[in-house]
Amino acid sequence: MAILGLLAAVGVPYLVSYWQASTLTAGAQELQTILNGARQLAIRNNTSVCVKRNTTSVQYISNGCGGTVWTGAGSDNSGWIPLVNGITITAGPAPDVIFTYLGAAAPGGTYTVKAPSNAQTVTVTVAGSGRVTIP
Repeated sequence: MAILGLLAAVGVPYLVSYWQASTLTAGAQELQTILNGARQLAIRNNTSVCVKRNTTSVQYISNGCGGTVWTGAGSDNSGWIPLVNGITITAGPAPDVIFTYLGAAAPGGTYTVKAPSNAQTVTVTVAGSGRVTIP
């Protein structure tokens, strides 16, 4: 019984830090998937798609930032696609990222994703070519 208690005392902190890191990684990958979805929507519909953001969700707008709000799988009635697990976007490109009908981003930018339980952050970068990466 003492060995089991010792293993639990040693293992729990590692489990907690693994959980926090995994939550942050999953949130960054989720944002990457959402941004790639906007790029794919622009290519498929042969139009530009503007990606707007707030601290906890993202919205697609067809035909540029002044166009119509896209609603579909994963979005609520007003078109916002929420990030799960309390992940927040603490910083992002000043102008909204716009994907062209060829899939390029104009302008590109870097989003900073923050974990809910600690101050750890990860960046998600949109290159001018439209490629979305997590370092």
